[in-house]
Amino acid sequence: MTGVPGWAASSRRAAAPDILSTSDWGAREPSSPVEVLDSKPVKIVVHHTATPNSDDTSQTHAEELARQIQDYHMDTNGWIDTGQNFTNTRGGYLLEGRHKSLSVLKAGDQHVKGAHAGDQNSVSLGIENEGTYTSASVPSALWSSLVELCSYMVSQYGIEPGEIYGHRDFMATECPGDVLYGRLPELREAVGAKTGKQVRQPVVWPLLRAGAEGPRVTALQLLLRSRGESVPVDGVFAGRTREVAGRVAGELGAVGKTCSATRVAEPGLFGGRGWDGLVPVVGPGASGDAVRAAQTLLVSRGRYVPADARFADRTESVVREFQAASGLAVTGVVDRATWQRLLA
Repeated sequence: MTGVPGWAASSRRAAAPDILSTSDWGAREPSSPVEVLDSKPVKIVVHHTATPNSDDTSQTHAEELARQIQDYHMDTNGWIDTGQNFTNTRGGYLLEGRHKSLSVLKAGDQHVKGAHAGDQNSVSLGIENEGTYTSASVPSALWSSLVELCSYMVSQYGIEPGEIYGHRDFMATECPGDVLYGRLPELREAVGAKTGKQVRQPVVWPLLRAGAEGPRVTALQLLLRSRGESVPVDGVFAGRTREVAGRVAGELGAVGKTCSATRVAEPGLFGGRGWDGLVPVVGPGASGDAVRAAQTLLVSRGRYVPADARFADRTESVVREFQAASGLAVTGVVDRATWQRLLA
């Protein structure tokens, strides 16, 4: 845990940033009423738009971008309105995305359900950040406004800074790009500092891309085999493994048009809720490829267990040791939290 020490921690309210409303930027009316939930969001999901890294940092450009996104979401995706709750531009302009998101955020006791992160839409706020951050640096103006908006959201809803995620944490996508994604720990810390809240960095599922190698891939192959798929066990994310993993990710709801960035084809990735749907609970007495997957990951963590696909006494003992060292509930059973920590 990092951020403000426990003895000094005292939540403080972040100031409301300037946000252009849907009427300010000339939004179309939604094709159907937006859904306002009588519950508070508990997460923030960060995206990039995967659009050009424009040098135009004007308000005029920001408003045009918002209109383009809304047109794409409504006319191509068939959505009722803009998918994300808010848009952040390279010039540091913040704009309301889906209608009512701004007024509901100001009130702080309800949530406008967007369309940006699959099954997370009902519990998360979505922020689209203009640009493509696979390798490009994040502009300072965009960064500052992102910190301000996230801090305000955290203050309004009581969201923990550690509950700020990237789109790829839930779906098999590159979004929000390696550079912006790599700065999420820094974003959580900055928000924690502005709001006086402690920061616990989350444990998240890995994203596997073409050409990836190692124990994570081996574990994926074994988990795929445990559900009846025919793939090699060679530790390489390519060929048949990548093909099957991409299909399974789709079957598990980890791919699809879920934000502006996913209009760009991203075949053969595996991550997010794909892992959620693939990892079983395994414990003493179990056997098979899923057990061998857990054993493979334990060995990669420097803990000796036989890779015999049998969950016997030695494996249970090592699982307990790993759970204790990782701050997990010590059960001797490889559950979701243990899989996630093993794969991290």
